[in-house]
Amino acid sequence: MATAPATVVPRLKLGSQGMEVSAQGLGCMGMSAFYGPPKPEPDMVALIHHAVDAGVTLLDSSDIYGPHTNEILLSKALLGGVRERVELATKFGISFADGKREVRGDPAYVRAACEGSLKRLGVSCIDLYYQHRVDTRVPIEVTLWIRTYNLRVGTAGQLHSNADHQTSPKRSGWLVRTFCHSMVSLKRPWTRSDVRIPTNRYQTQGRLHDPAQTLPAPSAPETSPHIHAAQHGCRADATGRPPTRIDGQTDVTEGLNVPAFTSTWQPRNLLRPLRRIEVASVGELKKLVEEGKIKYIGLSEASASTIRRAHAIHPITAVQMEWSLWSRDVEEDIIPTCRELGIGIVAYSPLGRGFFSKGAKLVDSLSDQDFRKNLPRFQPESLEKNAQIFERVDAMATRKGCTPSQLALAWVHHQGSDVCPIPGTTKIENFNQNMGALAVRLTPEEMAELESYAAAGDVQGDRYPPMASTWRESETPPLSSWKAE
Repeated sequence: MATAPATVVPRLKLGSQGMEVSAQGLGCMGMSAFYGPPKPEPDMVALIHHAVDAGVTLLDSSDIYGPHTNEILLSKALLGGVRERVELATKFGISFADGKREVRGDPAYVRAACEGSLKRLGVSCIDLYYQHRVDTRVPIEVTLWIRTYNLRVGTAGQLHSNADHQTSPKRSGWLVRTFCHSMVSLKRPWTRSDVRIPTNRYQTQGRLHDPAQTLPAPSAPETSPHIHAAQHGCRADATGRPPTRIDGQTDVTEGLNVPAFTSTWQPRNLLRPLRRIEVASVGELKKLVEEGKIKYIGLSEASASTIRRAHAIHPITAVQMEWSLWSRDVEEDIIPTCRELGIGIVAYSPLGRGFFSKGAKLVDSLSDQDFRKNLPRFQPESLEKNAQIFERVDAMATRKGCTPSQLALAWVHHQGSDVCPIPGTTKIENFNQNMGALAVRLTPEEMAELESYAAAGDVQGDRYPPMASTWRESETPPLSSWKAE
């Protein structure tokens, strides 16, 4: 049988914002919640230390695990210099107030949840902070970041930039270009990625703004922005001549439903900031990043459209989804979306919630407090068919000289270098076995064979009971519907 490799665990880049993690993480949920009674704290601290010493540095928790006790457990495991050796991930968004399950993403709750996690974990900063479930009452832009601005619109449907030049002829030439102050509606809200305002580099006529010297322009829902446009494919001209397209730049006029816009530049000390008249909401996740309380933002169980909307407001580093041999619905839309946007993928329950370790026999060992007993796939009517999947995986594992759980976990590892599975366990021997999956090599033919065992029609039962929220129920209302309190 394959054993835990003696070599250093590979590392991978998670997302496009600079986060680096071990190629395999450690899911900590079962140590404190959902998989039976909480496990002895000293044993779990020893397990976490064993994992870190083995090279597994991504530790995954949530404020709902316990609730709260899993984060407290991690705080004890992080003592003695361990904090500096790990990437710490936790989540917010699910609460059990008065015994009632509720999903929340409103700004006040986001901040309170983060402050609570920081205190329980005993840290000043969380490396990766996920929205555990998407609040379908709150636009995702509000949970992350959004502001409303009043901006000026040029005449004749054109957007003009306001310049103040030191030389009188140029200044006079621009002052005759009067501005109106009417507001017009756009086809879609502006996001941070749409506009950047040049801040310096007063150069000779015909030169371009320095793209590195910019200030982000916040979103302006239902308004037309007054912008400098050199960043979007227009050559700036101090005398106000029509803009010229620059190869390789983005033509934003196409998406804004405006015919054209002109631009110029000005020195930093003459830049006049746009006047803010209303702040609809400042999404707490982005604000918490700016305050240094979290480094990276993640989503969990979010739909492709929600991921896109969130990523347009602030870069999403990772999306955590259930992904395993028998949970592959994310491959159709969500995984391609993450890869298109440069978002890392964290696969939770890569062993099918333990199914690929023991098959149908797993259910016999579950305590009455284990929530897996309520999952559709673990019901008697589903297990009979699902057991056939395990038997075929087990037979292939025997041929490969590994365990079925190692084979199933290796399948997830082979999905790409942007995927980090986070199998959970409460036993060191099981952890070591999971580590052995890193040594299992699969050919394309073997990957295809494994996938044929658990085709969509062969898996019996849903992932969750009907009332549970998943990415299929994660659409949020449009930003225009949000009324700040």
